[in-house]
Amino acid sequence: MEKEKYYLYVDECGDQNLANFDTNFPIFTLCGIIVSEQMIDILNRQIIELKKKYWGDKKIILHSRDIRKCQNGFEILFDLDIKQRFYDDVNKILGQKGIYIIVCCTILKEPYIRMYGKMNDVYAQSMSFLIERSVFYFDTLKKDLSVDVIVEMRGKKEDSNLRKHFMNILDKGTYWVTPDRMRNYINSFELKPKKADITGLQIADLIAYPITRHILDPEAVNFPYDVICPNIYEENGKLLGVKIMP
Repeated sequence: MEKEKYYLYVDECGDQNLANFDTNFPIFTLCGIIVSEQMIDILNRQIIELKKKYWGDKKIILHSRDIRKCQNGFEILFDLDIKQRFYDDVNKILGQKGIYIIVCCTILKEPYIRMYGKMNDVYAQSMSFLIERSVFYFDTLKKDLSVDVIVEMRGKKEDSNLRKHFMNILDKGTYWVTPDRMRNYINSFELKPKKADITGLQIADLIAYPITRHILDPEAVNFPYDVICPNIYEENGKLLGVKIMP
């Protein structure tokens, strides 16, 4: 019997630089969404319709920073009426309960440096957590399934290092997950450019920013976070899909 197909799409908010970073945004979040093949088909159709509604046939890649800055094709959002309708439509898509699951890891750079120094690869460390928690989630499904991990490209050196780290995870496992248990689910690991227009990567990008803002200031008004929060992986009322370091 053929295994049921799932995907883990991964994108980030902020950068992993510990040596020289913006003290006004001293944070890095790696965000993943877990979604079945059936559900990503639904999301893909919804995102295509969203883009057609606001841009017609013009090719546009949803990118959180460009949306917030109203740049690189998102200049139409300077019109506040259009912006509100667009945000409402995005929230309807992202707010669908159960259509995808969120796992993420956030590095608070200043306390992290005080505790661990500046030499660690926080992207790789965060990736290990995402894979680990994804395995926990897949265990709960009790299905025979196959998972493709798809990550947005960053640069030749960074991509090479990440690929090596990922293979090392599969070879050695993590503290909590054995390599056999991991390989039981993971089918492939791919790095894709932003221009590839992959719906899952765009959704991971849109989700990463409100999660990061919430961690920076949990008391601030953050409606986008409220929209996506129900999809964070949890068990018995505990948010297992979020890790904050340290």
